[in-house]
Amino acid sequence: MANSLGILLFFKYGHFVAENWAIISGFPLGSLQFWEQWLLPVGISFYTFQSVSYVVDVYQGELQPERKFSSYLLFLSFFPQLVAGPIVTAKSFLPQIRRPLFFLRIPFLFAISLFLLGLFKKMVLADHLAEVSDLVFGHPTEMSTRSLWIGIFAYSLQIYCDFSGYTDIAQGSALLFGFRLPENFRMPYLSCGFSEFWTRWHISLSQWLRKYLYFPLGGNRLGSVFTYRNLIIVMAIGGLWHGASWNFVFWGLGHGFLLVIERLTKDKFSFFPSPNWKPIKVLGTFLFVTLLWVFFRSANLEDSLCYLQGLFLKKEGFLIPYSLEMKFVYCFFILGIGHMIGFFIFKENKHLLAFFEKHQNSLGKLAFFAFLAVVSLIVTVLYSAESKPFVYFVF
Repeated sequence: MANSLGILLFFKYGHFVAENWAIISGFPLGSLQFWEQWLLPVGISFYTFQSVSYVVDVYQGELQPERKFSSYLLFLSFFPQLVAGPIVTAKSFLPQIRRPLFFLRIPFLFAISLFLLGLFKKMVLADHLAEVSDLVFGHPTEMSTRSLWIGIFAYSLQIYCDFSGYTDIAQGSALLFGFRLPENFRMPYLSCGFSEFWTRWHISLSQWLRKYLYFPLGGNRLGSVFTYRNLIIVMAIGGLWHGASWNFVFWGLGHGFLLVIERLTKDKFSFFPSPNWKPIKVLGTFLFVTLLWVFFRSANLEDSLCYLQGLFLKKEGFLIPYSLEMKFVYCFFILGIGHMIGFFIFKENKHLLAFFEKHQNSLGKLAFFAFLAVVSLIVTVLYSAESKPFVYFVF
C-alpha cells in the first residue's frame, strides 16, 4: 500500500508539496522544473485507490489473496473504467473474473442503452455546456453578474453530464464483456441535503472514503466532536484527491463544513426553511453544491474568490452571446425532462435493467429497440458539439 500511495504522491503531488514547502520553510525540495517535467499517468488516482482497497481487504481478512497475477492486473487495468472510474473494489471485481457472466445472460439491450445514454450526455449535453462554462471561467473578471451565474450553473450541469456520461459508457462497455461495474450516479441534483448528495454523487468514491478513511478515523463512534473532525478531514482529502491544488482542498473543506452544519442542525431545526418543503431543500442543496464548483473549476484561488465576488456584488461586464445562452437553456430543459423520467420511472439502473429484461424475448420489441438505438446514435452525432476531453481524465 505504501508503494501505491508513494507513486501517487510522487507523480501527482510532488510539485505541489515542493512548491508549498519552499514557501513555508524557504528550503526548496529540489528545482520546481524537476517536478514539472514528470507527466501525470492517466487515471492514477483511480487505480491507486483500487490497489489500496485490495491490500486493506486482504489484510483485514475480507478477501482471499489473488493467486493469479493476470487476474490482479485485469482488476487494476480493466479498460472501460481505468481512466475515470468508477472506483472498483477488489472484493466486487475479482469474483467476477473467477465466475464470468455467461454470454447468453448478458443484458445486451441494457448495456447498449447505457452506452448510448452516456454518449448523448457527453457529446450533446456536456460538450455544449462546456462552450458556455469555458467562455465564462476563462474571463471571470470581465463577465457581468448575469453571465457569471449562467456560467456556474452551466458548469454544474456540464460536470454531471460529463462524468456520469463516462460512467454510463464504462458500465455499458464492461457489461458487453460480462462485467458489472457499480452505479456511480443516482440523480445527485435531486438530493435533499448534503449527506444525501454524497450518496448519489460519485458513489464509488464516497463509499471508498467512508470505508477506508472515515471508519478507520473512528467514524461517528467517538462522539460528536470527533465525528465533525473526521468529516472535515475526509472531505478535505477527497478534495485533494481530485488534484494538487488549494482550490480542490477548499472545495473539499466546503463540503466538509456543510456536512457538519447539516449534522449540527439536524435535531434542532432544518438547515432549510421547512423539513416538509422538499423542493426548497433540493434547490438549496443544488445551489450550495453549485457555488462550491467555483473552486473546482477555477484556475486558482484568486480567480475563485473573484468569481464568487462577481456573483454576489452586481457588476457590469460582457454578456455571453445569445446563442450560447440558448444552448444552456436547451440543455437545462433536456436535463429537466430526463430527471422527471428518472424520478418517476427509472430511479436506479436496476429499474431500467428490469424494463429491458421484460421485453428482450420479443422479436418485435427487439427490432423496435434496435431502431430506436440507431435513431438515438444518429441524433447524438448530428447534434454533438465540438469534442472536449472528459473532465475526470486529469484525475
